[in-house]
Amino acid sequence: MRMTYELCLATAAKHVPSGPDWIHEVKYDGYRMLVIRQNERVRLLSRNGTDWTKRYPWIVQAALKNRERHFVDGEAVVLGVDGVSDFNALHSRRHDDEVQLYAFDILVRGGEDLRPLPLSLRKSNLARLLRGRPDDMFVTPFEAGEIGSEVYRAAVRMGLEGLVSKRRDRRYSSGRSKD
Repeated sequence: MRMTYELCLATAAKHVPSGPDWIHEVKYDGYRMLVIRQNERVRLLSRNGTDWTKRYPWIVQAALKNRERHFVDGEAVVLGVDGVSDFNALHSRRHDDEVQLYAFDILVRGGEDLRPLPLSLRKSNLARLLRGRPDDMFVTPFEAGEIGSEVYRAAVRMGLEGLVSKRRDRRYSSGRSKD
């Protein structure tokens, strides 16, 4: 299956959406990355399509541990000693062998294109794919529903970059989205 991709991109907002149809994730300060595992090959592609496979060996090794074909959308980050993503350390290239992936979506699993599924089902597929892998790729934690404003305030207090809120019932759409 040949797959073209264009990543789904968030739209900045002044207010955190609320309600049972939303989930909220901490925004990590890193590089957006699509991890493509096909056959015995892994490729890491940046948001603009640049191949960064050789740059982040830990993510490549993590993807190779799972033999199942998958396309995972996430953020490549370097975590500081405080557990907060450190963009300057990532950008410096001195820590390329420590870069981890916080996965927040899955586009393909096995031979199936999961983009038409609602986010809630894609999150379940992602969790099943990455379960039991505490030292390599991580599933980005999220909170559901009305708690978004509280999560945002906590993220600000911790000095994090922000929050990404997503509609749990929406398909994966390429390009900029308000969902």
